[in-house]
Amino acid sequence: MLKLTYVSHSTFILEDGQNTLIIDPFFTGNPTATISIDSVKPNFIVLTHAHGDHLGDALSLAKKHDALIIAVNELANYCAANGCKAHNMHIGGAYNFPFGRLKFTIAHHGSSTNDGQYMGEPAGVLINMGGNLVYHTGDTGLFYDMKLIGELNPIDILLAPIGDNFTMGIDDAVQATKFVDPKLVIPMHYNTFPVIEADPNEFKSKVEKIGKKCVVMQYGETIVFDE
Repeated sequence: MLKLTYVSHSTFILEDGQNTLIIDPFFTGNPTATISIDSVKPNFIVLTHAHGDHLGDALSLAKKHDALIIAVNELANYCAANGCKAHNMHIGGAYNFPFGRLKFTIAHHGSSTNDGQYMGEPAGVLINMGGNLVYHTGDTGLFYDMKLIGELNPIDILLAPIGDNFTMGIDDAVQATKFVDPKLVIPMHYNTFPVIEADPNEFKSKVEKIGKKCVVMQYGETIVFDE
């Protein structure tokens, strides 16, 4: 069983009944977050890159709940230097955690802290948890290797940005869905700020026209998936 909660932006909470994992925990300063940071108690935090709307509240949450941060090497070192437990990884590498196997993929974007410190390569992430394989692409443009990722890994749930400007827009995200061929795609990284305004229902309509299933999750909504 996998319980998937969409906080907003690119922040998702994954739970399997024993573990709680948060991807890119952006609560403070997030105008669309409806879930209080005080209600979240992760034991794992996964970071796709270090931009402020993704690194977000990771350090404070990790310290408060003794959670393990999982990130690419440079970003993991930064988190460890700031007093957090961290597991260093890098793109193409995988590791078995208590919740399941996790692997980082490439993403076409950038990664630096708000004060400009370089934090290694940005990443997407494959997470096996609760009998489901989730592919959170991170912030990325469209790239053809998404097809290879989908061919090598039967993706149950694809989490794809549609907000344009910094990431894929709607049409590129539809093409990404074709490449990955998931059982289900959920749009993310849109409408948080004016510059990334997008209509998720337009995305849903275009995805359904290519024969794929799409769910537009509301902020704070939870979906439970069986194994």
